[in-house]
Amino acid sequence: MTLRKTIITSAALLTLAACGRGSDAGQANTMATTAEADGANAGEMAPTASSGAQSFANVAAASDAFEIETSKLALSNGASAGVKAYANKMIEAHTASTAKLKAAAAGMTPAITPNPALSPEQQQKLNELKGLNGTAFDKAYKTEQAAGHQQTLDALKAYVATGDAPQLKSFAGEMIPIVTAHLNMVKSLKA
Repeated sequence: MTLRKTIITSAALLTLAACGRGSDAGQANTMATTAEADGANAGEMAPTASSGAQSFANVAAASDAFEIETSKLALSNGASAGVKAYANKMIEAHTASTAKLKAAAAGMTPAITPNPALSPEQQQKLNELKGLNGTAFDKAYKTEQAAGHQQTLDALKAYVATGDAPQLKSFAGEMIPIVTAHLNMVKSLKA
């Protein structure tokens, strides 16, 4: 991978991680890749192709996990039938996305395993949602879904443009129209 691609990929993943959508492992991998790209580890081995792929896979897996967990919460804490219907769609869609991600990652050589661990920011937002009910929950859930889907969309587009693993680039490309549809759905959702 070229230095330019490494820097662009790292910047995109760092931006996503800073917004609370990356996992701790993804942030660590991204920071290591950035440090290597900056020459901080000159003389050591260049970053492996899988380091960017692993970071992306971790970010995507954590995003799916966050969307599923907050949507399960919407089924019990939400007030609006529209919010609950949207939540059911998100659980189904993000469960399918996770399966596709795992299949793409397993098909790599060497295979990687996406880490779905929530970042501290994601965990904090989930905890905040747990304390809400009714229309207050619906409003906060809609806000989190819009922000999360926008950040995921940005990460997918960045990986398609600069990613280092063909299997994951294909996955990201397939997911862009789906995530765009989810974003449009939540923006029009009455909460």
